[in-house]
Parts: sequence; structure tokens; C-alpha cells
Amino acid sequence: MPSAQEAFAALNIGKTNGYELIDAGEFPIEVIRLGRALRVRKAELLQFLGLPLSAAVEVQSAAATNSDAPGVQPGAPIEQPAPISQ
Repeated sequence: MPSAQEAFAALNIGKTNGYELIDAGEFPIEVIRLGRALRVRKAELLQFLGLPLSAAVEVQSAAATNSDAPGVQPGAPIEQPAPISQ
């Protein structure tokens, strides 16, 4: 389950505004309190964003195959900085 802060980031909502929306009962996704932690259901977050549930599975599998940079294809070229002319 993603944290409330992860949901804020996915929805492009600031931390302060996000907590205010939760407190007012106006957050667009159901928020679940687990002890002191606030969580949202991944399926609801993806649905709100208009993404298929398989999108989360693809990101997780990409992260599992490349521990250095999650979501980056193994063997992808590395960007080099442009030379600086003097």
C-alpha cells in the first residue's frame, strides 16, 4: 500500500495541502490509517490516475531487474555531459 506522501507525489499535491485534504475528508482517494501511518490502496490510486493495474507491476519488475536505477533498461546507454567549450 502506498503511503499518503507517495500518493501526494503521484497526484502532484504538496504535503501540506495533501494532509489538509485528508483532514477535511476531501482527499480524492480513500485514506486508511494503520496506527500512525496513512496509506492508500494502490488499485484506487492507479484508477484515479487512469492507469491500468499492470503499470504498477511493470515498474516493480523493472526495479527488480536493475537495482542500480529502477525503471532503467539494463544495458541502456549512459548520458555523458556535453563538452564545455572555453
